Amino acid sequence: MFSVTVRDHMMVAHSFRGEVFGPAQRLHGATFVVDATFRRAELDADGIVVDIGRATEELRAVLAELTYRNLDDEPAFAGVNTTTEVLCRTVADRLAERAHAGGLGPGARELAGITVTLHESHIAWASYERSL
Repeated sequence: MFSVTVRDHMMVAHSFRGEVFGPAQRLHGATFVVDATFRRAELDADGIVVDIGRATEELRAVLAELTYRNLDDEPAFAGVNTTTEVLCRTVADRLAERAHAGGLGPGARELAGITVTLHESHIAWASYERSL
């Protein structure tokens, strides 16, 4: 399996519901380094997994929908704890929608999957992997 990863970042504000979250139940900010990894079994006719430029642009566009926002106020997250894991799935699903819509170019039709990793710090991160 071949893979290509592109990276960007986002800054959000949010709070969590539930005692398990301790002080994170209060409104706080988070800055995530975001990696999006695109996978496919075979390279396309141009010898690539996906156009890195397009992948970078699409990741940036997805993150622009989230960054500098209080996620508690976003209708898409009503009633949802926007944990790192939930945000990984959200970014992956939105990238998948863009891939299906052609945003990653025609070669992306053969992508097998996407993995999104959000790095909370240099010692903690979470990932979500999905098929396409």
